[in-house]
Amino acid sequence: MEWYNYLAAFFAGAFLANAIPHFVHGISGDKFPSPFAKPPGKGLSSPTVNVVWALFNFIVGYLLFGAGQIRSGEPSPVILFFAGAAAMSIMLSINFQKKEKE
Repeated sequence: MEWYNYLAAFFAGAFLANAIPHFVHGISGDKFPSPFAKPPGKGLSSPTVNVVWALFNFIVGYLLFGAGQIRSGEPSPVILFFAGAAAMSIMLSINFQKKEKE
């Protein structure tokens, strides 16, 4: 495998992890921070914006999942996929925890 397959595997995990909170809040009808809010990432976006943002993340994550050759049978892409998901999940948990204090 090439280096970019490993990079794609990592970012597939990150994009797919990022899609989950936006999708859940969006389909639940809740406002939630997104990059399109004012200020970006701190203000609240409408549920529809969050669903659209989640769908974009799902599409990019899916494309990167294929490019990362995660199903190739090698353990390295799978590990990097979960590392990307873990990194994004931890980063989001820290970022969204701060919104409650402001």
